[in-house]
Amino acid sequence: MADFKTIVPEEFDQSVFRMIGRDWMLVAAKKDGKVNAMTASWGGFGVMWGKNVAFVVIRPQRYTKEFVDAADTFSLSFLKNDYRNELNYFGTVSGRDEDKIAKTEFGVAHRKGTPFFEEADTVIVCKKLFAQPYDPACFLDGGTVDAKWYPDKDYHTLYIAEVQEILKRD
Repeated sequence: MADFKTIVPEEFDQSVFRMIGRDWMLVAAKKDGKVNAMTASWGGFGVMWGKNVAFVVIRPQRYTKEFVDAADTFSLSFLKNDYRNELNYFGTVSGRDEDKIAKTEFGVAHRKGTPFFEEADTVIVCKKLFAQPYDPACFLDGGTVDAKWYPDKDYHTLYIAEVQEILKRD
């Protein structure tokens, strides 16, 4: 933890389009004393209900969803491109089948009980405020998004979470 400093959201000046869409992130949560994580490349940051928030979406079949659903908090860990193989691995292998964290030898740290990865450059600790499955009737584009991204009808759950803390590697 000594390698991280806390920054306020207003000082966070990274491109979220690059960080999430191109570089990816690890979404991590804890359930029954066990930590699980998955790679995500969809989400964002903003202001909702007068709070600084992050939002992420998770498909119902993802094992990490069970952990996020069971916890009050989760983290978003952003790693350097040196970890691209590990990020790909976290996105393609299920924690139901093997211990991804042990296999990658990533270090798990905690901030106020919320797990995150020591290898991260930036960590965002989040407290859940809202969760709702996507409703296909709400797509307004004539079915293009539904047809392209949900051929199996496995609609994401949207999570909106208050940004509790942003940790940046010194």
